[in-house]
Amino acid sequence: MEREILLYNTLSRKKENFETITPGMVGLYVCGPTVYGDAHLGHARPGITYDVLVRLFRHLGYKVRYVRNITDVGHMESDSDEGEDKIAKKARLEQLEPMEVVQHYTIRYHEAMKLLNTLPPSIEPRASGHIIEQISLVHSILDKGFAYESNGSVYFDVECYNQKYPYGRLSGRSLDDMISNSRELEGQQDKRSPFDFALWKKASPEHIMRWPSPWSEGFPGWHLECSAMSAKYLGESFDIHGGGMDLLFPHHECELAQNTASRGEGGVRYWMHNNMITINGQKMGKSLGNFITLEELFTGSHKILEQAYSPMTIRFFILQAHYRSTLDFSNEALIAAEKGYRRMMMAAKDVSSLKATEGEASAEVSALLSGVYEALCDDMNTPIAIAHLFDAVRLVNSSKDGKISLTKGDVVQLRLLFDVIVKEVLGLTDESAAGDNSDVLKGVMEMLLEMRKEAKAQKDFAKSDAIRDNLAKLGVVVKDTKEGTEWSI
Repeated sequence: MEREILLYNTLSRKKENFETITPGMVGLYVCGPTVYGDAHLGHARPGITYDVLVRLFRHLGYKVRYVRNITDVGHMESDSDEGEDKIAKKARLEQLEPMEVVQHYTIRYHEAMKLLNTLPPSIEPRASGHIIEQISLVHSILDKGFAYESNGSVYFDVECYNQKYPYGRLSGRSLDDMISNSRELEGQQDKRSPFDFALWKKASPEHIMRWPSPWSEGFPGWHLECSAMSAKYLGESFDIHGGGMDLLFPHHECELAQNTASRGEGGVRYWMHNNMITINGQKMGKSLGNFITLEELFTGSHKILEQAYSPMTIRFFILQAHYRSTLDFSNEALIAAEKGYRRMMMAAKDVSSLKATEGEASAEVSALLSGVYEALCDDMNTPIAIAHLFDAVRLVNSSKDGKISLTKGDVVQLRLLFDVIVKEVLGLTDESAAGDNSDVLKGVMEMLLEMRKEAKAQKDFAKSDAIRDNLAKLGVVVKDTKEGTEWSI
């Protein structure tokens, strides 16, 4: 199926087309999680956004090499390279090895993404597994004169770089404006400028994660990993780099500068950014008490939730908004999404049993099919596509009630909409069809029962009881026996 996909390019701030992409292969690099905590609602949006993009490309005949990294070293508490490494801090507080923390939360992240029905990436590299490539990249930037060593650390020289290449062109910021509005920060005496960022950091004596380098025993800066790993697996020039809007500055801006400094060009044709999820109009954050993990959503155990919400309800809710729009979370919005999702799934089930007359597809149904493709190929406009799909739901329901008559051609195209677009491209599965032996249901229950087991071990009986009670509301009975925990629907 030959179709042209238009995408908004953050770098040029306009839609461009993929007509000139090498036929047969698209290289996509997406910034994955920093694994120091459970997957939360903010992880769900990029996970689902780029999953639909990959599904759409493959449906249209493209081959996709989808690379999504795992950040397991070098992400400091502050974007100004100060503070403590987030994973090292978690390991110190919990008296664990850093890689124990990494493994635990990577597994939890994968479990959550599987429940949301996101496809695994083609390659999922870790920052800690590519130290050699990152050291090599630091050498290259030093050799080009865009970095300097200071007391065992290596910093990118932003002002030097800005004399040859514009720093801030991805985020639309001007270095002169940033300088005029900046203030001197404490603890940055090693830097020539507060805007310089770490390529390599010398480890303090108490720092757990460290590697040998020509400059010191230390660790790579956060921004370095993506430049090194994307080049390794996709080449120095590739098609799409995606991530959340919160990564636009400084992470992706610094990454673009590193690419340009070392290669003479940015190396990425299209920069894509999904927007943020807010909660009742507020930015999601732990300090505000509105930070919700995906487990809490699936169990309804967070205090602001009125009920539990299934993984497909979350997926449908996220697809109802354009990926570049802010998405506001509320119980009312989730309940409405749950109803809409169920209507969609019921129509998908009913369409195969519709009575139909002989004949080709009508202009109305053909226009719906065309409209869905046009919306998805126009900067992945999922809300418009879903609006067309609900027009298809209306036709299915009207035919089922005997109010209209559909032709066999109509039914063929409606089945294409539900079986291919809804299930394969949008990735929406029918949760109501899951039985006791469903892999998805078994995966959900294993995760929830393990969460309940951990709560009981920590004597958090309120949380343990909340999981059991919320499952009971959904019709799942949990029983503790001498042999272990049993469950049934």
